[in-house]
Amino acid sequence: MRLVIQRVSEAAVSIEGVVHGAINHGFMILVGIEPADTSEDIDWLVKKTLNLRIFNDEDGVMNKSILDVKGELLVISQFTLQARTKKGNRPSYINAAGPDLAIPLYEELINKLAQEGNIRVATGKFGANMQVQLINDGPVTILIDSKNKE
Repeated sequence: MRLVIQRVSEAAVSIEGVVHGAINHGFMILVGIEPADTSEDIDWLVKKTLNLRIFNDEDGVMNKSILDVKGELLVISQFTLQARTKKGNRPSYINAAGPDLAIPLYEELINKLAQEGNIRVATGKFGANMQVQLINDGPVTILIDSKNKE
């Protein structure tokens, strides 16, 4: 499972011109799920995400977590994070999990982030054509892949 985490001052996702989810200060997280992903990947990613220290402390050093700053999360599914681009110019999405596997894992990730972090989580809609707006604060963007834990 891959996450792209962006520290934002605000973010929103719209579907057909209607805002579906929005947050203020926090993380906008794009989620790419592959067939080999399990609840173990989610557990590791939840812990890593909630404890990731990329917010500034009083000295301007990135030393605070989302929990420390009482931030919010906007979590959006994005199968294109699993794109293979090795051959040709048209990406292959063969590494992306199908909806039967991906939807339950996506929902599990959202639920665990909310419960374990006691944090507000807004979402996009799985499989929808979404428009995402954000103000990346920093900018700070972090890529985390549960298959590269070392």
